[in-house]
Amino acid sequence: MLEVSDLHVSYGQSEVIHGISFEAKKNETLAIMGRNGMGKTTLFKSLIGILETGQGTIKIDGQDVTKSESYQRVENGIAYVPQGRMIFPTLSVQENIETGMQVSGVKRVPEHIYALFPVLFDMRRRKGGNLSGGQQQQLAIARALVTNPKVLLLDEPTEGIQPSIIKDIAKILNEIQKMRDITIIVSEQVLSFTLAIADRLIVIDSGQFIHEDLRADVDVDKISKYLSV
Repeated sequence: MLEVSDLHVSYGQSEVIHGISFEAKKNETLAIMGRNGMGKTTLFKSLIGILETGQGTIKIDGQDVTKSESYQRVENGIAYVPQGRMIFPTLSVQENIETGMQVSGVKRVPEHIYALFPVLFDMRRRKGGNLSGGQQQQLAIARALVTNPKVLLLDEPTEGIQPSIIKDIAKILNEIQKMRDITIIVSEQVLSFTLAIADRLIVIDSGQFIHEDLRADVDVDKISKYLSV
C-alpha cells in the first residue's frame, strides 16, 4: 500500500533521513519507534509532502507521489495526524471534522465516525480549543479518517495524553483496522501503546532504520534500550 525506496531528506544542507526503504502493506499497522531527534517527524513530513524528498521514491497503492504536493497526496489516499494534533481551536468539533470532508466529497459527518468517537458526538458543538489533549487527538484522527485514506500517518499520538486515554486511542485504532482496508503507520516512543496496536515495529536512529521485529517476536528489553536516552 505504501512503498518507500532509498528516501533521503534534508533540512538545508544537512541530510536527516539517510536512504530509508520500507513497505507497509494493506491492513497492516506499522510502528516507527525512536527517541526524540532521530528522524521520525522528518520522515512523516516527507511522506505527506511537507518536506521535499532529495532522493528516492514514495508510492501509494502503486502510484508514484514523490513529486506531488501535499494536497495531491491526500487526494491519492494518504492522511496525516501531526505531532501536536493541529486542530482548529476556534472551530467547533463538527466543523473541524468537516474540514476533512472536502477531499472525500461526503456532505455530512458519517455515522461511523461518531460511533468510533462518541465523545466527539457529545461535544460536536464545542470549540476544538476547549477539548482536552486526548479529545483533541481523537478529533484529529476523526478529521483524517473522513478523507477516506488508504494510508493513515500518526505522529506521536500519545504525546501529552494521560494513560487511560492512551488505552482508548489504542482500542480505536484497532477498531479502525478491523473496519477498513487501511494501512496505519505510527511514530511513537511509548512501547506499551505500540505493542497494543502494531503488527510490526521498526526502530529509527539518526535517520536510519536499525532494527525490525514482528510484534510476536519483539524483544522488549532490546527495544527499550533503543528508546532510552
